[in-house]
Amino acid sequence: MNALYRPGPMEKIPNFINRKHGFEEVVYEIADMEEYLSDTYGITVYQEQVMLLSQKLAGFTGGQADTLRKAMGKKQKSVLDKLKPQFIEGIKEKGHDVAVCNKIWGEWEEFAKYAFNKSHATCYAYISYQTAYLKAHYPSEFMAALLSRNLSDIKKLSFFMDECKRMGTPVLGADVNESQLKFSADKKGNIRLGLAAIKGVGEAAVYSLIAERERGGKFVDLYDFIERINLQSLNKKNLENLIIAGALDNLSKFHRCRFFANTDNNTMFLELLVKYGNRMQSEKNNLQQSLFGGDLATSNIPRPEAPICEEWTKLEMLNKEKEVTGIYLTSHPLDDYALFINNFCNMPVAELDELTHLKNRDFIIAGMVTDVQHLVTKSNKAFGRFTLEDYNGSYQFALFGKDYENLRKYLHKDYFLMIRGKVVSRMYNEDELETRITSVMQLSEAQETMVKEILLTMPLEEITKESIDGLDKVLSCKKGKIVLRVRVVDKDGNVSLSMYSKSKKINITPELIEFCDENNFRYTLM
Repeated sequence: MNALYRPGPMEKIPNFINRKHGFEEVVYEIADMEEYLSDTYGITVYQEQVMLLSQKLAGFTGGQADTLRKAMGKKQKSVLDKLKPQFIEGIKEKGHDVAVCNKIWGEWEEFAKYAFNKSHATCYAYISYQTAYLKAHYPSEFMAALLSRNLSDIKKLSFFMDECKRMGTPVLGADVNESQLKFSADKKGNIRLGLAAIKGVGEAAVYSLIAERERGGKFVDLYDFIERINLQSLNKKNLENLIIAGALDNLSKFHRCRFFANTDNNTMFLELLVKYGNRMQSEKNNLQQSLFGGDLATSNIPRPEAPICEEWTKLEMLNKEKEVTGIYLTSHPLDDYALFINNFCNMPVAELDELTHLKNRDFIIAGMVTDVQHLVTKSNKAFGRFTLEDYNGSYQFALFGKDYENLRKYLHKDYFLMIRGKVVSRMYNEDELETRITSVMQLSEAQETMVKEILLTMPLEEITKESIDGLDKVLSCKKGKIVLRVRVVDKDGNVSLSMYSKSKKINITPELIEFCDENNFRYTLM
């Protein structure tokens, strides 16, 4: 199957399956072909089969057969065209039907679009088996290695992070007490972000931190951390990015923004912290060199206290986090609208990257505006471009004329939008496709006006006192305008019971979605 799933032979996959299971008769165009095609049910799958058949049917030499293989492997049609007359001449000499052999050659030309040789297919299949085994039996270790391998490719990193989520393997953020250089797996089966994945934190700084952690044990708190690390290797800029990425959250126990707030003497807390660390390390060195020694515990150097400040909004924090890691880790800005997007949108944003198969199709997508450009054409007419990003990808739209005038109010960075549109041919070139926006709404408005009810489907076997209490707690957090309907399903008895409350109105929250996922409660918006 590894060799069959290539642009050359893949059209024969249904025939291969049917012949293998006896639903279709195995047929050979020429009886002599059975010697080399019996293992693949009369279907040419490997380049080696073409080489052997060309020698058997047309008397090709080994060199000519290899030239044919190379031409197929490199898709050299001009070389294939030169070899065809030799093939037909050889066929005549062997007494085979020329018409049948012309048909065989035509199939080989299709096969030459891209086909495997058997040795490659064997190696690839073996590697596929090995990696599948590792993914099945050591999922966190396998995915950690895969993420580390693609550390510099944000698109692949996001793709594999989504796969981790699908597998139920948590990817945790960076932590100075837990993280290694790259992605790693812990004893609980979690994957931990590597410190080297944080921008501006070099390998030397990470190795220095890990060496101190291994020498003196895990860091107890923020002050223990700043007193012990090598502040020459791990400078202020490194620390800033570690803090923004959340790597010090478990040590500080307060919001990351407080590191960057000014204290009473108008100095940033992080700067005071670094100065404190340098003074403590300097005093420690002096005590070690002193004849009488001393005790740092009695040091009179005061510990700086983190100032109180207004906390960053969730979106501010996530955007800062993405700046230093390239991905959203703590959560995603669209999480508040995840349920709405899953129920009301008909495709992810990334699907618009390939418009060919979407011609004349309507689309409904949703995402966050990540980039906006207000521009002017050569004829001095205003137009705009904006990029919309969802969980898996992004797409850039262009707006001209009245569309730009009417929709300009939505072109602001960090706006959450739902967009309806259609994929159509360009006005002056029918062969080229473009996206045409028909309407735009802010996601908050769309969710508020379009969602009237939410239906929770609860399997009877999953319902416990704890799950009901937990659901009540989640629903009581925030009142809203959406009617809650509940359906209890008993699969064994093939019965269900539906209920709803006129008085209890709720809101869709990430906590509700997370709770339902954990308890196998399905949810549907109406």
